Amino acid sequence: MQNHDQVLIAIRRIIRAVDLHSRRLAQRSGLTGPQLLVMQAIAAHALPTSGEVSREVSLSQATVTTILDRLERNGYIQRIRSESDKRKVHLRLTEGGQRLLDAAPTPLQESFIDSFDKLKDWEQHLIISSLERVVEMMDAQDLDAAPLLTTQAPNGELNPSSVRVEGVGPPTAAANGEGRKVRRRATEESAGEKAKA
Repeated sequence: MQNHDQVLIAIRRIIRAVDLHSRRLAQRSGLTGPQLLVMQAIAAHALPTSGEVSREVSLSQATVTTILDRLERNGYIQRIRSESDKRKVHLRLTEGGQRLLDAAPTPLQESFIDSFDKLKDWEQHLIISSLERVVEMMDAQDLDAAPLLTTQAPNGELNPSSVRVEGVGPPTAAANGEGRKVRRRATEESAGEKAKA
């Protein structure tokens, strides 16, 4: 096996691990990774505003607003208008939202961070520089991304059929043809793996 094959296999394993965890989270709690992150941010602060939550989770205000709308519709959060400044709206979890959050599995990035923090400084820097180099090689250094490991759309929608980088909009029409080729190859690979099993 050539070195580049080993790198591609490692990247594929990372993508699959993130995808499997995202699906498990959705099955167990009905939440997406971004929704869980937003709920955690609300629970961690006393009546935060949506802007404060947006900064906390490193997602755009528009994305957080979409997530909040969905969480409110599902009865997991409440929006409360400020008594002192009617322009401000504060957020809090409902009892049902708190129960759901308590029962939800740990986000993948938290277990990764726990393991990463246990590494020595030189190991951490080696991983960072190696991954930054991979990002450059994939011409992805200009993509906006939040510190969140999920294959779901950043607006909180479930998107199990494709891997999305947080903060990146939908593919352009020019990229759609290439996306279909990649999905077809992935489907063929998956079918080949199942046939081997």
